[in-house]
Amino acid sequence: MAKKSRPDEEAAPPDVRRQVAELDRQIAAAVGRRAELTRQAAADGGGVLERLEAKSLQDAAKLAGGLGAERIVAVFREVNAACRPSSPQCRIAYLGPEDTFSHIAAIHRFGAAADLTPVATIAAVFQEVESGAAGYGVVPMENSTDGRVSDTLECFSRSPVRICGELPLRVHHCLLGTGKRADVRRVFSKPQALSQCRNWLAQHLPQAQGQPVASTAEAAAMAAKDPAAAAIASRQAGQRLGLRLLAEDIEDQKDNITRFAIIAPRPAEKTGADKTALMFETPHEPGALADAMAVFKRKGLNLTWIESFPVPGSRGRYLFFVELVGHQAEVRVRRAVEALQKKALMLEVLGSYAHAEPIG
Repeated sequence: MAKKSRPDEEAAPPDVRRQVAELDRQIAAAVGRRAELTRQAAADGGGVLERLEAKSLQDAAKLAGGLGAERIVAVFREVNAACRPSSPQCRIAYLGPEDTFSHIAAIHRFGAAADLTPVATIAAVFQEVESGAAGYGVVPMENSTDGRVSDTLECFSRSPVRICGELPLRVHHCLLGTGKRADVRRVFSKPQALSQCRNWLAQHLPQAQGQPVASTAEAAAMAAKDPAAAAIASRQAGQRLGLRLLAEDIEDQKDNITRFAIIAPRPAEKTGADKTALMFETPHEPGALADAMAVFKRKGLNLTWIESFPVPGSRGRYLFFVELVGHQAEVRVRRAVEALQKKALMLEVLGSYAHAEPIG
């Protein structure tokens, strides 16, 4: 009787297996050494680790070879994540639970191997960073369909944390369930997700009633227990729970993007392709806002985001949030801030950060 080969022996010719095994040993040794150097950088503080990781990803994109820049950067992002020491400085708080779009954004930014900590509210993300329990936070700031995220703007109005990064994520909603789409009578999801899919639901599930819940992940868990229900959630949430994909990409606006802010105790360093966010309040008198906005024109600064937000507990008073092209360390940005300070009752620089293209 012929000797049966083990599955691992059939996987590849012996010489290939030996070469792969040797390369794997070299990779493991290199990652171990990389982890030692990462711990040294983290111990130095002062943003040394952040600069090291940013440079690592920039260099990785240039070393892509046949793999392509996106794939090799994803590999090095996970190397960075795995090498970070276990400490509050390297912990990342995000609006949970797992498999929400905030969780997906956190993975895109920091890697799946990072110390990702889900919390229940946006305010809790800010509290984790402000208290030092986490080094970074990931919070939604605006959506291309529904506009600003009010809870995030309110937290900026009373927290000293700074924006150190942005992550525009293309949000693709899926309809998930255990039964047939024709049998769905209830659709669970977060209010924002229901809003972003309202036209699709009206056209394809007119018999179903939208029922808001706290998160898309919670919606998926509820749909898993009810054959007459479906959830609007991420594909990842459905895969985790074994739900059927009843429909995909059901968002009404196909370029549906949620922009997430990466928050930390300090802003990011200048990269040459940066943006700066400001928050200010003007006197309640004719022309005050127009005078304030004219500062940006005089200094030649392009605005990429403008929002107004009522001051909590003060009827008739508003905070204005603006984002401009440039870093707060640049001369013309500094001069604009100085000029605006003279016209504002209150002014805060919320942070400077590198411009990022949409992903996902």
